[in-house]
Amino acid sequence: MNIRRLFLISIPYLWLLALFLVPFLIVMKISLSDLAIAIPPYTPTLSLSDGWQGIKGFWAALDIENYIFLTEDNLYWKAYLSSFKIALVSTALTLLVGYPIAYGMANASPEWRPTLMMLVILPFWTSFLIRVYAWMGILSKQGFLNQFLLWSGIIDDPLVILNTNTAVYIGIVYTYVPFMILPIYATLEKMDASLIEAAIDLGCSRLKAFWLVTIPLSKSGIIAGCFLVFIPALGEFVIPSLLGGSRTLMIGKVLWEEFFSNRDWPVASAVAVILLLLLVIPIILFQRNEQKQREAEQ
Repeated sequence: MNIRRLFLISIPYLWLLALFLVPFLIVMKISLSDLAIAIPPYTPTLSLSDGWQGIKGFWAALDIENYIFLTEDNLYWKAYLSSFKIALVSTALTLLVGYPIAYGMANASPEWRPTLMMLVILPFWTSFLIRVYAWMGILSKQGFLNQFLLWSGIIDDPLVILNTNTAVYIGIVYTYVPFMILPIYATLEKMDASLIEAAIDLGCSRLKAFWLVTIPLSKSGIIAGCFLVFIPALGEFVIPSLLGGSRTLMIGKVLWEEFFSNRDWPVASAVAVILLLLLVIPIILFQRNEQKQREAEQ
């Protein structure tokens, strides 16, 4: 029994080791290397083939000049701040759009719920890139949106939406709204409807019961959905490149430029390491806080 339990526990740890820790260490190693005109375009400061001498030489020659360079160039911290702003606003908009949909699905009749779930998942059946290209056609000056607004008389001149942050917000919300809907729906579906009825019997209006009962009980789904949207949106590259154009500054675009245009792998790796730490550390702190709250409730 102990061997079986150990085997089951080891599977997720081995998964994290192979697909998270090892790649992270490789990127960390590259971030501490020196730029070189070679293939690959860097000179590693750590050489495991030299054994213990290579490790000692690594610690002796260790420097963080690539990380220092990030603090000296305004481009990088502006890209981080811009990415955080866009990711936060997009997450808030996705929550505003996704929560009512999830609430409606949870309160729909049981025979309609599978159909509604299928409609939410249906966009995943189409290529992500094709869907983003479709939004380029919709949001352009000659696109469907402007043609419809001109036809209806709402506007007199075409709106400039493509190649702006507004287009980026639209693309991110459209792409990631299923990630917000599904965890919230899973939480709301399990909620006991009698709690709402009890709140109403005690004098609460339906709106007040919603704020005092439904929202707190769905907090775990809201947090999970926000994480599922915020994390990929922060490092998004395709949507800002295709819908935002050159004016949209996000760290994902900076990473791509450093890796493939400038071929500065050490600096790009340093950017990736900092981005990962900015994401992982708050998640770990949040999980510890949630664990402490669960222990206190018990």
